Amino acid sequence: MTVPGTRARRIAVIGAGPGGLYFAALAKQLAPDREVTVFERDGRDDEFGFGVVFSDETLEGIAQADPQVFAAIGAEFARWSDIDIRYAGRVRTSGGHGFAALDRNRLRAILRQRCADLAVDVRYRTPAPSVERLAAEYDLVVAADGIHSRTRAAYPDTFRTELDTRHCRYIWLATDKVFEAFTFIVEQYDFGVLQVHAYPYSATRSTFIVEIAEDAWHRSGFEAFATREFARGESDGASVRRCADLLAGHLDGHRLIPNASRWIRFTTVRNACWHHRNVVLLGDAAHSAHFSIGSGTKLALEDALALAAALGEQPDLDDALAAYEAERRPVVESTQRAAQASLEWFETIGRRAGQDVDQFAFNLLTRSRRVTYGNLRARDPAFVDAVDTAFGGSPGVPPMFRPFKLGALELRNRIVVPPLATFTSPDALPSAFERAQLTGHALGGAGLVLAGMTAVSPEGRPTDRCPGLWTDHQEQAWRELVRAVRAVSDTPLGIQLTHAGRRGATTAPGPDGIGRPLAEGWPLLAASAIPWDADSPVPHEANDIQLAAVTADFAAAAERAARAGFDVLELQFGHGHLLSSFLSPLTNHRTDRYGGPLAHRLRLPLEVLTAVRAAWPAGQPLLVRISANDWAPGGTTEAEAVAICRALAEAGADAVDVSTGEVVAHQRPPYGRGYQTPFAELVRTATGLPTVAVGAISGPDDANSVLLAGRADLVAVGRAQLYDPLWTLHAAADQGYAGPGAHWPGPWRAGSRKPPGPGADRVAPRLRLLREPPAPVHRRRLPHLPEE
Repeated sequence: MTVPGTRARRIAVIGAGPGGLYFAALAKQLAPDREVTVFERDGRDDEFGFGVVFSDETLEGIAQADPQVFAAIGAEFARWSDIDIRYAGRVRTSGGHGFAALDRNRLRAILRQRCADLAVDVRYRTPAPSVERLAAEYDLVVAADGIHSRTRAAYPDTFRTELDTRHCRYIWLATDKVFEAFTFIVEQYDFGVLQVHAYPYSATRSTFIVEIAEDAWHRSGFEAFATREFARGESDGASVRRCADLLAGHLDGHRLIPNASRWIRFTTVRNACWHHRNVVLLGDAAHSAHFSIGSGTKLALEDALALAAALGEQPDLDDALAAYEAERRPVVESTQRAAQASLEWFETIGRRAGQDVDQFAFNLLTRSRRVTYGNLRARDPAFVDAVDTAFGGSPGVPPMFRPFKLGALELRNRIVVPPLATFTSPDALPSAFERAQLTGHALGGAGLVLAGMTAVSPEGRPTDRCPGLWTDHQEQAWRELVRAVRAVSDTPLGIQLTHAGRRGATTAPGPDGIGRPLAEGWPLLAASAIPWDADSPVPHEANDIQLAAVTADFAAAAERAARAGFDVLELQFGHGHLLSSFLSPLTNHRTDRYGGPLAHRLRLPLEVLTAVRAAWPAGQPLLVRISANDWAPGGTTEAEAVAICRALAEAGADAVDVSTGEVVAHQRPPYGRGYQTPFAELVRTATGLPTVAVGAISGPDDANSVLLAGRADLVAVGRAQLYDPLWTLHAAADQGYAGPGAHWPGPWRAGSRKPPGPGADRVAPRLRLLREPPAPVHRRRLPHLPEE
């Protein structure tokens, strides 16, 4: 059937991998009069790679777009639903996931046959002509030439490619042992951790990817095998044999099978644009995502479908290529965010080597943030119950509603309302809105509520509409506020103290979230005379007298906070404020005893913390917020973040509120759900200090996942609390929890269950004579049985 659409009648495809072949078949199927030519430098029967994994979404797309291809690949699928985690000599299994895998070479053969049936001209052992020549001779050139795309390199100014080569080494192998499930193997050796991603893809073989951190790779002896150049298609036999020896206990006498296998490092490909005139990128040429979420072939096939559809739906080629990219880019970027989280988890797997097997298994399964506590419970409730029980949980009590002892203070649950500035205090006194907000949040069920951005001195105010705590009048106002909140709620209250430093003297943030320098501001202090940005005033480099005054101001404000009745104190040592500017090498260029090496950059923050600890009542919790990563070259390293937190703990901090960024204006943070949580886990694991996870955590499912995985002890939920001040109580209702961790105020108790919506009282009739049995939670790959 010929379909309306673009006039791309002559199409050249570079590369006969699954993505290139699938696109060629679909393009020809939609318009049989098209001339579609595929150029492939390798031979028709050359085999590369092993198994590929499909998602249900991708399979549904194939079934709809080309039933013949779907029928052919479906007949050969390996299917299973379990994930096994082999760790510390034990195995934990999670079911209900659903996988389908196929030999990559069989997939290529099926697509090759489909192309032959449709009269697509596939030219093997025929390197593609130059892309300039193809672009001149064909209406459309589809570059499916892989992660090292030559096509992409021909137009660097258009594609603006970013290549992020990661740290771990991995070697892609197969084995003739047929695993019964997707299997993660994690083994600790004297040189470090060796991990395996294995899954069955046929009745006789499994994929077997061995991965190791760079430093462990150097210590392990593998480096010595990789010193020579390997010919194209040649495998690193010595490394394969060593892997077989090290992992013999998991191979049960079976062999490892190489295919052009050698140690490589994964490269994430990102492009600012995916098309140049009549040349378009597809699959790995356009983007890549780490193999730990099994997405390379999946993404390429989805690209092929979307591009072929766009050619049929759009009136001209420019519109078609723009529509293809607009449709696919959000999907790809979402996948890449999940893949990035997953690959970074495996790069730092050594941090979790001390976890119990149950928590480790849960941590691994939720590493990408796509799989969460909630959907794991839906898939395999027995698995989640087992992890809950192993860590002191009670049936029916989600992790977020378990109590936590912070210093001497018992919190009823693990949710914190972080400091949320209202910018409603032109007179530097807590406003009526501040009182209403804190009262609402205290009634909303969180375990701890913090008042925010309270300056310790007039020149320390972030904006001209932020409150302070340097006068008796301010202290009295805060005391009255605390008394008013306590009259209706027993939720613990805290206050964050800060000196904004070079980030002070601005207007309240506008719609873009950015404050502008005040026309008539006040003198700014900083570690060094470096302005926030080109539009900001140059701050004064603080001298010893001024630094002593800052320390005294913090201590005095802490005393006032205690007298005002606050239960918890937090010090702002992050986000580019004054103390943060001393900690970061990007903002501290001093050459005196407060600058240079980290021990010197820590001096003022520790002086302030020591003075505050002496002024703040013993036993009452003292938190410190830091920026653990500046998201800019040359900024705070992970090792420095850990060292900073160790020093803070020794000086009296009870917990660290682990944030990142806002230290320099040229930062480039990878925003996304929970993107800062790995730093809370880093600090918690390395120091044993309780941590608060912050940043883009907005759902109870994410909070439960963070807590049960051991990534943090408390979770701060900010913007979602502005959307719904009763966020915590509503989370309890949604999860069917009504215990002591979620305290509903008496007057609101009637609303503790979600109101019924339209149709909530309807009961569906029985319409089946025989009920279908529920799908099994656990399904193993059993190759000796025929496929269903």
